[in-house]
Formats: sequence, structure tokens, C-alpha cells
Amino acid sequence: MKFDLILSGADVVIPRKGVVEADILITGGRIAGIVERGTAVDATERVDLTGLTIFPGAVDVHLHLGHGNDISRPRVPSDAASETAAALLGGVTSFIPYVMSAEPYENFFEELKRVTEAGARIDFGFHFIIASEAQLDSLPRYIQEFGVPTAKLFMNIRGDEGKRLGLPGIDDGFMFRLLEKLGKLGGMLCPHPENIEIGWALTARMREEDSEGAGGLKTWNAARPPFIEAEAIRRAAYLGRITGTPVYCVHTSSREALDAAFAMRREGCPVLIETCNHYLTHDVNSSIGLAGKINPPLRTADDREALWQGIASGTIDTIGTDHVHRTMASKQGGIWGASPGCPGLDTFLPVLLTEGYHRRGISLERIAALTAANPAQIMGFGGRKGDIAIGLDADLAIVDLEADYVVGPETRATDAGFSIYDGMSLKAPVLHALSRGRFALRDHQLIDDAVGTGRYLARRLPPCSPATNKQ
Repeated sequence: MKFDLILSGADVVIPRKGVVEADILITGGRIAGIVERGTAVDATERVDLTGLTIFPGAVDVHLHLGHGNDISRPRVPSDAASETAAALLGGVTSFIPYVMSAEPYENFFEELKRVTEAGARIDFGFHFIIASEAQLDSLPRYIQEFGVPTAKLFMNIRGDEGKRLGLPGIDDGFMFRLLEKLGKLGGMLCPHPENIEIGWALTARMREEDSEGAGGLKTWNAARPPFIEAEAIRRAAYLGRITGTPVYCVHTSSREALDAAFAMRREGCPVLIETCNHYLTHDVNSSIGLAGKINPPLRTADDREALWQGIASGTIDTIGTDHVHRTMASKQGGIWGASPGCPGLDTFLPVLLTEGYHRRGISLERIAALTAANPAQIMGFGGRKGDIAIGLDADLAIVDLEADYVVGPETRATDAGFSIYDGMSLKAPVLHALSRGRFALRDHQLIDDAVGTGRYLARRLPPCSPATNKQ
């Protein structure tokens, strides 16, 4: 048999198993074989990757793909082109952005797919943010027809809090009814967990103490502290148990929130736990200014280390970026006026390999599980993405584990125009990335022909077992 492509000479990271010396055979965009290094086979193209390491392409299941400073959805193909380019530089070969709207998604779903596919360099899915009665009524169609089984709920959108995002307010009754429907339809809730009523009280208090926001990231953390995150996680997870609906805890930022999620899991709640790179690398003392204003806030060094412990122990299931590609212009107005969020796609795998593997000794297979196998399986990409196995899409990220580089404009592609890692020295640059067997990044250069090759993938979730938390 003649194969399309052989990747030879590299070490291959198999999630949950280990690192093997093997050559990868690719045909028709899929992995057709994993053979002993140096095996004689016939192929149209052979690429020598001696000295490099092949990972399953990362699957980022938490990001916001928007247009300019509007994070609700992509409006033109270049929105997808720039941010999927950023994804490839970070080793991400598929992703699932959150789409946000106050109107029913059926009103623009086909246009959303068309615009994103026209610019995307990688495959993608969508999550829908559910905030209205009309959207709640259409949930069966979203799950069964559109293949969008995951719904985000901003638990902090109460009263007028959602006005800046164009969303109506919700309450716990709405969340309960959403959980009921998701449970019956085989869906999953991804709540943004904050008790905003307490947040309002603490924000008013902090504004009195620090009206100019001179305390910066410390002030922001004090206004929205870990306990309001932890309380909301417990509430959502408990209602998830009552309704039989899995709850995916997005962007877990603190020791207290992690402990709350794990405690609810021990009580039998079907809980899955995600954290994000910025919580693993930065804290309230980081000298990044307003670029570091994020929701939930950056926490303390102790919180950061607790998250690393959760990664090492297996408590945390996935890592995402929570990528937001607003520019620094959105960060005007001090800590009280700046928009929350920061980009994270361009540096995703290198940050984790630098801080996790090189600095803390987290195994390569554990990092591959957190960034690829687990999110793919949990979010309904399993059997297509997230692993290196025969029959799966040949979505691969190839890094030089020992090389160093400095993050800057020449290493970024996001149209945000900045990174909280700018000026930092990282290891393990992504030199090559393949999407369905085609190079979309080669020798650290983006391939122009990859634009428009990404495709929308409908999803269906596997069963979630609260007893083992394995899917």
C-alpha cells in the first residue's frame, strides 16, 4: 500500500500511555498506521522530524471568536482566519468557541457556519450561550439538528449585568429549567460561576476603598473573590445532580473553586473541571497591568499552585485558553472600566510545556490528555480528534521540546495584537501543525492555502459517569 505521507524520526506522545519512538503513516487525512521507527513503507511524501516531538493537536474547547471588540461571533472570514492562525502557532488543531446572542441561533446559524468555514484553517464546533426563553425553547433543535449539545450560562447575568454583552438577565429558575432540558436531551451545562449579587456588594465596597483602581489586579480580585466562584460552582453542580445533567466547570481559577468542584464530584455530581493557562502562570502580583483583567480574576500565587497540584493529581480534566481577541484599546478606563479577557491561543502548548513539563515535571502524556484527549472525548470530538490512533483525523502538533523563543509580534497571529506572555522566554515552539493530514503550519510558517479548509463538526456527547468522572 502506498501512503500519502510518512512522518518519521520523531518521538510520539500518546495520551495516557506515554512517549514512543514511531513513524506515523497518513492517508486520506487520517492516521493509517503507527509503525516502528524506520519501517520501510512506500509514501508520496516523507518528512524527517528527527529530534522533534509529535503531540495530538490540541483541542481548545473554551474561547471566544468575535469581530474586533465584539466577542459574540465572527462576522467576516478574516475573523476565523486570524484566530485559527493563532491556534496553529499554539499547537491547537481544532476548537469550539462560545457563540453569544440574545436572538435565537436558528436565525443565523447557517451564516455563522459559512463565515467561519470560509476563514478557518482548522476544524471547529460551537457552544451556544443560552440567555432567553426563545433560545431555551429551541434547545432540542440546537442539540439534535445543529449538533450543539453544550450550553453556556452566565450565572452572573442578573438584573442589568448583561447589558454590556447585550444579554437579558437570568435567575436560578432559568438555570434549573435549562439543566432539566439539557439532561433530557443528552446535553451539558458550562456555567460561568459567579454569585454576582455578592459581587455587586463587594465591588461597591472596593470602589469606596479604591475609587481609582490603584490596586489594579489585587483590587479586581478583592471585588470578585474566590468564594463567590466556589459558591456558584456548588449551586450549579448540585442542581446538575438533581436534574441528572453533567456540569463542566469552565475556567476554574482558585483553590477554593477547585475544592468546591471536587467536593461536589465526590458527592456524586457529574462534574468536569477545566482551568486555563493564565491562571497557571500569572497572579495578582504579575506586572502585566490591565492586560491581566480577566473574569474570574487572576488570583494569588497559592491559588496558582493549587491548580498545578490539581493537574498533577488528575483532579483537573482539561485546560483551555478562554481566548479573547479584543485589542488593548478595550483595556482603557482603569481596572473598573477595562474589558475583561486576554488572548491565549498563540502560546497554548508552549506555555504548558515550559511551565508544566520543563519546570514542574508534568509528563508529556498527561499534558496531551489535558489538552487533546480529554477535551475531545468530553465535548463530543472523540473518535475523530484528540489522540494519535489509527482511523482518527491526522491533527498533529510538532514541537522542538528543547528550543527556546521569546514571545513577541513575530510569534503571534491573533488580531488582538498583544499577549500577556510578550517578552517571556518559552520552550517548545510549535514548528509544524497538521489539520486532517495537511500541513497548515510548516517550519513555523503559516500555509496560506489552509485558509478555508476548516469544517464545522456537529457533536454528540458520550455518557458521563459521576461515579468515575470518565467519559
